[in-house]
Amino acid sequence: MNMKKLMYLLMVTVAMLALVAFRPVAGKLVSKSGHINFFSHTALEDITSNNYKVVSTLETSSGDVAFSLPMQSFEFEKALMQEHFNSKDFLNTKDFPKAKFEGKIINISEVDFTKDGTYEANVSGNLTIKDVTKPINEKGTITVKGGVINAQTKFKLVLADYGITFKKGKPSTNVAKEIEVTLNADYQSE
Repeated sequence: MNMKKLMYLLMVTVAMLALVAFRPVAGKLVSKSGHINFFSHTALEDITSNNYKVVSTLETSSGDVAFSLPMQSFEFEKALMQEHFNSKDFLNTKDFPKAKFEGKIINISEVDFTKDGTYEANVSGNLTIKDVTKPINEKGTITVKGGVINAQTKFKLVLADYGITFKKGKPSTNVAKEIEVTLNADYQSE
């Protein structure tokens, strides 16, 4: 094979690899290790918990988005906090092992999954915790960078809306009635 043909073959191969590596993102994207954090602040105590086992799907053409998270995967600084969180008096994670969100990015046409950038996402759907489902509408951010899709949001959640209330004892003074929830998920093609 002469040098000219070898160079041509090499250029064609590189071009094909570049097309495959940087092909536009389309269809269903999946995140298998999303992160949810919640933060509760009261005059007596700050409580933070993290869950790194959040699974999510995002359909880039329709904007359909879903999240599922195992409630027993929340990690706390203190073992007693984790025990209270999972107990029947709080989240009752034995009977209600998962929380889920099903909804839609309602301005999906404004998000270009093929072009690097940061896009505002308006999300509307239903959040289910402890078998209580409530509609929510929140804003988030979708960042596209080098073919990686990242979704982030931060919002307030009123615990009583999901049947999580305390009438007496330490939880009634140590746990905020409204907590801050932060979500961060990286997506890739299914």
